[in-house]
Amino acid sequence: MVPSTSHQAQDPRLIDRIVRDSAFQSYHTRHRKTAIIYTLPLPSRLSGAAAETVRYRAGSLRRYGAAIKEFRVAPGVFVHPHIKRLIVVRQNLGNLSSMYNASGNIAGLQLVSPVLGLLFYNAASLHNSSSKNLSEIDISVARRPITVDFSSVVGDPQRLRPLCAVFELDGNVSLSNQTASHKCASRRQGHFALVIESAKSNGIEEKAKVSKWKVAVVSVVAGAFGAVLLGLMVVAVASARRKRYRREEMERRAYEEEALQISMVGHVRAPTAAVARTAPALENDYAPSSS
Repeated sequence: MVPSTSHQAQDPRLIDRIVRDSAFQSYHTRHRKTAIIYTLPLPSRLSGAAAETVRYRAGSLRRYGAAIKEFRVAPGVFVHPHIKRLIVVRQNLGNLSSMYNASGNIAGLQLVSPVLGLLFYNAASLHNSSSKNLSEIDISVARRPITVDFSSVVGDPQRLRPLCAVFELDGNVSLSNQTASHKCASRRQGHFALVIESAKSNGIEEKAKVSKWKVAVVSVVAGAFGAVLLGLMVVAVASARRKRYRREEMERRAYEEEALQISMVGHVRAPTAAVARTAPALENDYAPSSS
């Protein structure tokens, strides 16, 4: 996350002009070699920002490309109109990057890296102070695009994969996916940053995650309740079967007791058969006399 700054929101193009003037002034006051990167002194109003400048022959840049801090300019870059030498300015706006949030061009998005800039100027403007010649020159990329590696200016990868934002000189903003981890590509000069959805959008996503969590908890509770209910049903069925078995057993015993009488033999109940006695009969009519 880009730290907040106490500076009031400023015009990004004003920053570009201040840095450009510092770059031109450095070539007036010191002898600068071609293809050597020099750190620019910036006024106190740009505290927290950093910038470098380097001068190239247009033909050499087209044939060999260049590496300027986080930027890689592949061979095949053409400048318009045709010039012999050009000055390239690299910017790291640091705390001043927040002005891009304040500008409203990235509504719904939030910076997660400093804004880095790469701008091309005509070196002939060092000897001509007219406003037209001080503007950025047009470039066209014939082969591979310009790449920006944010690895050295951002921390650990964010939870949400950031998008690449390109702030073009005409004020337009274009978004694209990263070409690799923390790397962006563009065929235009301008300012570059990594962005994610703003806190408001993230809040909506967090609410969605909480809702999913609630659904999961309710599902677990419902599953546990269903398991308990199923267990109670199994117990009820087993109990009903046990009662039915006991009833059948009682009916069977009652039937058997109807066929056999139950008598007490001492302290024990035992089934006994009904007694059928035959009346005694005399074999003859002789009866002994009494004496």
